[in-house]
Amino acid sequence: MPKRVDHEAVRQEIAEALWRIASQRGLDGASLREVAHEAGISLGRLQHYFASKDDMLVFASNHISELADRQIRARLAGAFPDRPPTPYELLRVCLRGMLPLDDNTRTGILVQIAYFSRAVRDARMREPARKGIPPLLTWFAELLRTAVDRGEIAADRDLGAEAMLLLALTDGLTTYTLLDVHEAERAAELVDYHLGRLFQGRADTH
Repeated sequence: MPKRVDHEAVRQEIAEALWRIASQRGLDGASLREVAHEAGISLGRLQHYFASKDDMLVFASNHISELADRQIRARLAGAFPDRPPTPYELLRVCLRGMLPLDDNTRTGILVQIAYFSRAVRDARMREPARKGIPPLLTWFAELLRTAVDRGEIAADRDLGAEAMLLLALTDGLTTYTLLDVHEAERAAELVDYHLGRLFQGRADTH
């Protein structure tokens, strides 16, 4: 009986080979042949799953986002096993999880940067970001609205703008961390600093 192939697992293995190349030498010169070699498969087999480098980058970027989401959920479950986290705690864990604070996150972000640089020039590649970012911003705004209701954030805040600023903050801090303008831990400290100013009504900030 022929062995059953888990096609999704193969696609993920290819994506992880791409990440390893990104962590070592970036992606600008990485060809499909090089990724196939890193994954330990033939070029023909890789092309069975991904017809182009752009297709592979889109999948790898989406896979990274899914892994990051699972990691953040696991951190939350481990940090708050006996009670639901507050809006502040949810945002803090999420935002810190988006920073390059460890090798895995750093490698994932390098892949996403390669994807972004191509998406700027390719409308098809922009679609995942156009569809994926608005729900994240909506969730941020909902957490901020709950914080307003709890008296932790001033009621006159523009919550949509604050949600976008949180996302832009992590993007900017990530860029300067990767460029060695500041250390990764400094980026985490600045996230805490901004959240502390935003959540001025929290009892433990005084």
